[in-house]
Amino acid sequence: MNAEESFDNSTYADQMHAEESELAAFVNSVKEMFGSEQARLAVRDWLDESELMDSPPRAISRDWRAVTIAASARLAERLVVAPRHPTSMGTLLDTPPAA
Repeated sequence: MNAEESFDNSTYADQMHAEESELAAFVNSVKEMFGSEQARLAVRDWLDESELMDSPPRAISRDWRAVTIAASARLAERLVVAPRHPTSMGTLLDTPPAA
């Protein structure tokens, strides 16, 4: 293995670690705030969004935070359309304005 292959493998490993860390943080937050069912759906959303990224899978740098933001938008849309767990956000959306 030459130095370039070693660098490519190291970079790829770093990207995989960053991807796994970002996904885990996102899913754990969703589970804590909205429950296991929403967390399961959020994993699918996150993975779908990661596939939509313009950069190739072995690119030197990928913006995992952008994937999380896009998946969060899907989650927010799902919660606004059909809130499933009482949350401060859901409560605010369901409460009629004060007269």
